Amino acid sequence: TRADDSLLLDLVGADGKAWFYVDRLMYELIDENRTLAVRTMDLRISRALAERLGHADVADWAIADLEMTTEIQRQGSGNEPNGGGVYDWAGTPAPMGGVYEADLFMQAFTPQYSRCTGCTGVAASSQVVFTPSSTLINNVNDGTAVATIPGDPLGTSEALWTADIPWYQKFSGTFAPYNNDQHPYLIWNMYRVNPDGSIDQIGRSGVKHAFLTTNVACADGHGTNFHVLGRRCMDTYGTGNNDSSNDLGPRSEIIPATNEWGRCKSIYDINCDGVANASGNTQYSQRLIVAESQMAPATQPGASYLFESWYLAREDINIYNSMATKTVVPSWSGSIWNLGSGTNYRLGSALDRWVNLPAPAAQVAVQELVSSEGHVKVAVKVFDLGAGSWRYDYVVMNYDFARAVSVPGNFGLEVVHNYGFDRFTVPVAAGLSISAINFSDGDMNAGNNWTSINNATTVSWTAPVLPTPRPNVPAVLNPLNWGTMYRFSFVANSGAIAGGVSLHIAQGGTPQSLVANVLAPISDLVFANGFDAP
Repeated sequence: TRADDSLLLDLVGADGKAWFYVDRLMYELIDENRTLAVRTMDLRISRALAERLGHADVADWAIADLEMTTEIQRQGSGNEPNGGGVYDWAGTPAPMGGVYEADLFMQAFTPQYSRCTGCTGVAASSQVVFTPSSTLINNVNDGTAVATIPGDPLGTSEALWTADIPWYQKFSGTFAPYNNDQHPYLIWNMYRVNPDGSIDQIGRSGVKHAFLTTNVACADGHGTNFHVLGRRCMDTYGTGNNDSSNDLGPRSEIIPATNEWGRCKSIYDINCDGVANASGNTQYSQRLIVAESQMAPATQPGASYLFESWYLAREDINIYNSMATKTVVPSWSGSIWNLGSGTNYRLGSALDRWVNLPAPAAQVAVQELVSSEGHVKVAVKVFDLGAGSWRYDYVVMNYDFARAVSVPGNFGLEVVHNYGFDRFTVPVAAGLSISAINFSDGDMNAGNNWTSINNATTVSWTAPVLPTPRPNVPAVLNPLNWGTMYRFSFVANSGAIAGGVSLHIAQGGTPQSLVANVLAPISDLVFANGFDAP
């Protein structure tokens, strides 16, 4: 054990050198405190070994996910520290007339290369997997607002009374407060900011199911249960564990606004009998995958990159401080890809960072749309190209919006589908010249691209239709679902004024569309200075 970190263990050889070390230990006491169960830990390359291998850049890389169980010696009564206590769940009355509220923070994360297939450094057909280790912290407030993440604009919670957050492993039983095995989830995304100022989401993961919290550095009296995250408690899911096929599932099984998992007929319970089955995942299932040509310096000269990691917790009052982004730099060594550890860490989403990036000769607008069905942001940058032309880059980030269809099953909820949006429409003035219409979902699959229509008064994009629709399910292929960003672009011979753009919801209901008031080319005048209204 290192003196400066009791959760970091050096593996020392007979020569006295630490060639490997383990960290990100997730452990609990089981069998009435007779057994220490380390559920996961990362085995990492030491700096000494990396230098000996001639690859200093792989120092601190996780190369394996380890587990361990061992008997322990007990003294005293041996009472179970994880025994059923009294918890301050979200909504529980708090002192001074308040209530306890959930507000989870992303404290830190580090992305890492995991594997690739067919990699050459530039191949469009390759599949490169990146996986982060992610550290969270529960809100620190106990009646007074104090910074949980000091120095960050989103680092202080509006929840003055911190709720405990349930953290029960899937298929582990029925527990308060939701009468199920509720737990948070993790997702991660990767983005490319192009030299022309546009942005594309070039990689997105599935859902990692959380299962245990080690509750490090908790407030006094909190963190005694490894399946309840207490006030000020921290926890880390390591790279190896976030890459575990036994803990990853598709986003389609989650109702994101409520963070409910459709366990019934999920990949872990395909026949809805309440008994876990093998997931069927491979090493490339549910992972964040990027094609090399999407990030290679040779094919993307001048581009920069953002990596984003999220936690999703039920009843979380602020989803934006549960996610964070950092700048990464992809590089190819001849055999592996490296992103570095990342720089410029900040709470919030990649879209927010893109909105705030300097954009010469561009006008910017953004609007958040919030409802009981989730959060969406629509942003636009209008670039003056000169010679009477302007490029409009509309970016829609669906954070957690879904008009989900679900049914109760004998052993849990079944999510039939959780579609977001299937059409995006921008008003344009009659007589304008519209060209260079473009759609980007970042996946390099032209077969699922949205089709565009330019008529006299609008430019719109529509998701393709499934070739074999299912009964009672919208016939939509590649809808704009939660955790996903799409870009819609065109060039017009008019500058922008305030205008409402429309998002059509794939599932029927009320409302059928959402409108964001941003910018659009809805004047038939070409303004000399580009952005002044007539």
